[in-house]
Amino acid sequence: MIRADGSPRSPPAIVPLVPETLTLSSLPLFPLQTVLFPGGMLPLRVFELRYLDMVRRCHGAGAPFGVVALKQGSEVRQAGAPAETFHDIGTLATIQALETPQPGLLMIRCHGEQRFRLAEVERLRNGLWVAEVHRLDDDLPVPVPPDLAFVGQSLARVLVSLRARAGATGQIPAEDTMRLDDCGWVANRWCELLPVPLELKQRLMQLDNPLVRLELVSDILHRTGIAGQSIQ
Repeated sequence: MIRADGSPRSPPAIVPLVPETLTLSSLPLFPLQTVLFPGGMLPLRVFELRYLDMVRRCHGAGAPFGVVALKQGSEVRQAGAPAETFHDIGTLATIQALETPQPGLLMIRCHGEQRFRLAEVERLRNGLWVAEVHRLDDDLPVPVPPDLAFVGQSLARVLVSLRARAGATGQIPAEDTMRLDDCGWVANRWCELLPVPLELKQRLMQLDNPLVRLELVSDILHRTGIAGQSIQ
């Protein structure tokens, strides 16, 4: 572009348009009897044909799949079993490691990423569920207040113990870097470890306030007396 005086005009700045809601289309879903939290690690044994193909495709493309907690039905299809129904908020999972110990069996290790809400769901002919989803905001970084510092300190002791027992297998329930000063991270790791019903874990995962989530975890630790004890 040229100015009136003949000098070149700088091109106008391009401002990217960011949609209010980020969406993913045709996200494959893996309904499970567990709740995956952002930042969590999830080992899975995959042997059903519908999921073997899905995992291979996701791993090859470096694409995520969605983990959703089951309300009804089982993880493995069974004749005469009730139809699968699941919660409408789940977590994106990326495959960090994949092994094939024998034909027809995959061992994968997944990392929990961003939460999402289901918008439209479809079941394919092979039984695989796919969905259009809306990504939910990540937890804001909220420092752990002094009166809840014991929750992070107890978690640190538990994770150190678990990692010592895991040894070279690497089967630990959290990423390597501990963020013990962050409400959301501490709450999420405790939620994965606590022996509480799946429905309660789902409600805790859905909370959009990490401080409230941590306060509820603190209440559970006090009621059960788990704080300071080892998780078996």
